[in-house]
Amino acid sequence: MIVKKLKLGYAPTRRFVFSAEDAFRYKVMIREKLESFGLELDIVDLEGLNEEGLLYNDHIGAEQIIERFTREQVDAVFFPHCNFGTEDTVARVGKALGKPVLLWGPRDEAPLEDGMRLRDTQCGLFATGKVLRRFNVPFTYITNSRVDAPVFERGFTNFIAAANVVRQFRSLRILQIGPRPSSFWTMMCNEGELLEKFGIELHPITLIDIQRETKRIEQGKASSSELAAAVDYIKEKLDWTEVGEEAVIRVAALKVAMKNYAIQTGSTAIAIQCWSALQESLAIMPCLANAILTDEQIPVTCETDIHGAITSVMVQAAAFNTHPTFFADLTIRHPENPNGELLFHCGNFPVSMSVEQKPKLRRHFLFDDHSPGTHEGEIKGGSMTLARFDGDHGEYSIFLGKAKGIEGPYTRGSYVWVEVNDWPLWEEKLVKGPYVHHSVGIHANVIPAIYEACQYIPGLSPDLVDPTEEEVKRYLRGS
Repeated sequence: MIVKKLKLGYAPTRRFVFSAEDAFRYKVMIREKLESFGLELDIVDLEGLNEEGLLYNDHIGAEQIIERFTREQVDAVFFPHCNFGTEDTVARVGKALGKPVLLWGPRDEAPLEDGMRLRDTQCGLFATGKVLRRFNVPFTYITNSRVDAPVFERGFTNFIAAANVVRQFRSLRILQIGPRPSSFWTMMCNEGELLEKFGIELHPITLIDIQRETKRIEQGKASSSELAAAVDYIKEKLDWTEVGEEAVIRVAALKVAMKNYAIQTGSTAIAIQCWSALQESLAIMPCLANAILTDEQIPVTCETDIHGAITSVMVQAAAFNTHPTFFADLTIRHPENPNGELLFHCGNFPVSMSVEQKPKLRRHFLFDDHSPGTHEGEIKGGSMTLARFDGDHGEYSIFLGKAKGIEGPYTRGSYVWVEVNDWPLWEEKLVKGPYVHHSVGIHANVIPAIYEACQYIPGLSPDLVDPTEEEVKRYLRGS
């Protein structure tokens, strides 16, 4: 999946009573520092709007800046205070754009020998923060610090990740393939409420639709290049000797069919009714097809879990779409470790995560018909984030916690054993809700970014179990 670069509006600001020359010098220095961070960004600046490329005159500045940033469709705005700054213009621009806003300024030097001060940046940050509140503009703040301070790079990178979450959340459309399995009441969701509260759209199709498209591709009635590539991938990456070539081709055709529908409908994630009608109509399980698409940054969730699909998009966006997610059941406790838990699903974890060099493509082990299509094996451990967007009674939150992989006994399906800080606490939170037995994992620490993103998503609260909210705040402050 190709994700466009995030566009950042760069609006450095100064105030007329302080040194214009020093403000200009910092404008250039900060921009150079941003470019050194190595983030995939398109920066839209103020050059050409005035001689300085700085925000400093409200009477001629705000409308021009708003017009440029709107025309360029920026996803977030950064207002570095190169001296005290012009707080009213910053607030007007931030209010008009309705995008995530970052507020920061470089730490002031000592007064000159004659006692004069060139910038008073910190004082201006206090002023702008207050005026942004008056305008009801949510904003992210980074501690007043040197340009080369680690806390600035940490805060800026986290803000960009949060802005990426917000951008993708606000444009979410999920391809829903079939209704939830009738016995899975946990997978109920309120489609109207998701649209009304968050602007999240569902595009439902039937299992007959996906069956027809799969067979059309399999029978060569569509372009064969995508199918050939998927077949080659399966044969190269997996041991498929247990299932035979016909099953490989059909799983590959299903993968292509789902991807085609996702592209045609503009969907960024898929939720599929993975059993039991699908294997009765196609004689395969979709698990490996789900795994391959998830590896391609089109996450697929099982059992028509819409909330799981939303979680997957948020989590991978927080990692700048550089890591795949995995969709797991929270299944059983570790037989020996009191804080250990099994993350499992039938065979849908991305192949790239596999511990084995060539994991097995197998027949499903739970159902009587034993249809092929499950990709089984243990995945790598290490540090990871576990998350779950969910809600009921009109209230929504996202559960966030960190875990690490540990040794554990062999089991069937895709799996990894993990350890958390306090499993009884996790279990209590998950059971008492509004959560279910499904979670989304990623091998990255995305908790601070999702926490920050929540302040730009009205109606969504972060629910942190480890680290705590105060620990995340201390981390972002650089404490």
